[in-house]
Amino acid sequence: MNRKIVVTSALPYANGPIHIGHLVEYLQTDIWVRFQKANGNQCLYFCADDTHGTPIMISARKEGIEPEELIKRIYAEHTRDFADFHIQFDNYYSTHSEENRQLSSQIFKSLSDKGSIVKGEIEQAYCEKDKMFLPDRFIRGACPKCKSENQYGDSCDSCGATYQPTDLIEPVCSNCGTKPVIKKSIHYFFRLADFQQQLKDLMASGYTGKSVANKLEEWFSAGLKDWDISRDGPYFGFKIPGEENKYFYVWLDAPIGYMASCKNYCEKNGLDFDKVWNGKDYELYHFIGKDIMYFHALFWPAMLMGSGFKVANRLFVHGFLTVNGVKMSKSKGTFIKASTYAKHLDPEYLRYYYASKLTDGVDDIDLNLEDFVAKVNSDLVGKLANLASRSVPMLTGKLNAMLSSVDTAGKELLNQLTAAKNQIIDDYEKLDFASVIRQITALADIANKYVEVNQPWATIKTDPEKTRTTLTVILNAVKVLAIYLKPVLPVFVEKIEKILDVSPLTFADVESLLENKKVNEYIRLAERVEKQKVDTMVEESKNESAVNGSESEQKPQVTLDEPLEAECTIDDFKKVDLRVAKVLKAEKVTGADKLLHLELDIGGLIKNVFAGISQAYPEPEKLVGRLVICCANLQPRKMKFGVSEGMILAAGPGGKEVFMLGIDSGAKSGQRVH
Repeated sequence: MNRKIVVTSALPYANGPIHIGHLVEYLQTDIWVRFQKANGNQCLYFCADDTHGTPIMISARKEGIEPEELIKRIYAEHTRDFADFHIQFDNYYSTHSEENRQLSSQIFKSLSDKGSIVKGEIEQAYCEKDKMFLPDRFIRGACPKCKSENQYGDSCDSCGATYQPTDLIEPVCSNCGTKPVIKKSIHYFFRLADFQQQLKDLMASGYTGKSVANKLEEWFSAGLKDWDISRDGPYFGFKIPGEENKYFYVWLDAPIGYMASCKNYCEKNGLDFDKVWNGKDYELYHFIGKDIMYFHALFWPAMLMGSGFKVANRLFVHGFLTVNGVKMSKSKGTFIKASTYAKHLDPEYLRYYYASKLTDGVDDIDLNLEDFVAKVNSDLVGKLANLASRSVPMLTGKLNAMLSSVDTAGKELLNQLTAAKNQIIDDYEKLDFASVIRQITALADIANKYVEVNQPWATIKTDPEKTRTTLTVILNAVKVLAIYLKPVLPVFVEKIEKILDVSPLTFADVESLLENKKVNEYIRLAERVEKQKVDTMVEESKNESAVNGSESEQKPQVTLDEPLEAECTIDDFKKVDLRVAKVLKAEKVTGADKLLHLELDIGGLIKNVFAGISQAYPEPEKLVGRLVICCANLQPRKMKFGVSEGMILAAGPGGKEVFMLGIDSGAKSGQRVH
């Protein structure tokens, strides 16, 4: 009996572009959904843009537009990027929707009626200049534990401590730099501890993998705390029913966006939402990253339990992406936007590479760019595409494009390929895509060895019919491998289907034979990856980072075990030559919002430097004559606007809050800084 399945991915925040780190999750989910459909199951894939919260409101305000206009633009960018990577949602929606408003209010009322939502007074920071209460991530100050400056209002990047924003030393509003005042406010709290035993029972039932369950046990041991689910206005989000200036916190309505997307789909397609989302006939699975486990493994299921909705069958959790072994880096050009990748390389190559790395665990996966080039060229081009490229042109060019039947030796080969079907299905089901790819490439090796043994390029001259039989076997092998690959490489396999002149292939077609039929002309399936294209993509990402500055402020999330940059030794650090430099010239760069062009005198040697500090120094001419600290031996880098020959030292969270590190006026240009 075919299964009915509903699947969701975490909602991307509508305050920035999709990048290759995000794509790990959406490609993992899309591959699993495509597998389910190819295996004869009904599988519906829902997602949406996560559109609410203070960061969205602030970003829109900075651009001089309404939040609705901002999220509309980001929606268009996100859906374009997902389409480029062949991620096929059944419905991609927005949390800023009437369906989401209704469901959020319904769930809030149900929890309130059961006594699981209570009111409480809190103290929080308020910016009198911006006339708004400040979320944790919009307050900066010195850490109360280690005294490191310029830390967020909820946690310290230096020592890892967590605290309340009111504990910060010398706090300031990160938007305008004004010192906030403390005001009291009445907020709504969700009593998570009410559901502790139900949540423990859920974990014991296999809701998550073992490593995730172990992490959750730590949180249970520490005690589940009440969750503040309200925010004071101004705030871009849904008003709490019965309130004038209080809104649902974005993390309350964001996961409800899964349900809203499903409901919108059901309304458009004549389906009963309650049966699809909440009924027994449909299985439900969530795919998320490990940074948002706390919300999806505790708050979200507790909200559903308390409001009469079904909890998912399973929560699938994946790790982060590293590039070349370290965290994605803007300065190294490895913080790559999806659109930048798609401009230079075939998106299916990334689908293939990620699949070769993904398992059901929460370990990080690494995109090693050299290995990426080698794997695509060796496996995808050299083994898989090669089978068809060696066979089809010979058949169409010299044998009238007609297949014959499969002989005994050919059936032995095909039996080896079809025997792997059940294991491959099982590995797809349990998210062990890496095992699937290993098996497929091993089977491709067997098929290529068959080609080498039978040498159709030689027999075509002496025995055309034997050659026709050989090519018939090879193309049947191509068909089997194409079915196994289809969830990972849908476009690649669609080309094979056109060549073989067959209907869309499914796992039910693995054992069937293609015999005594014509095939179509060969279509190029894949091109070799040139290292130069990868280098160009990385260089463009560096330039984009230099022009655009730091990442947009994101919705706060729980970050677990995030990898550090690769360690440097004291000898590495000694290579940095810091010099006092005098600013001779400072001017804005035409076409760049955040760059200033500086000419620096470092003791008779003039350095040309581009620095992303224009928002902090809107009158650059006032910098002329100042003494700054310059990294004088930085390798020159060609940028869109010219060559940058150094880097000035500055600190701050970004935007208007970047402060050049100055030097005593008695210092001399060129003097070394120790």
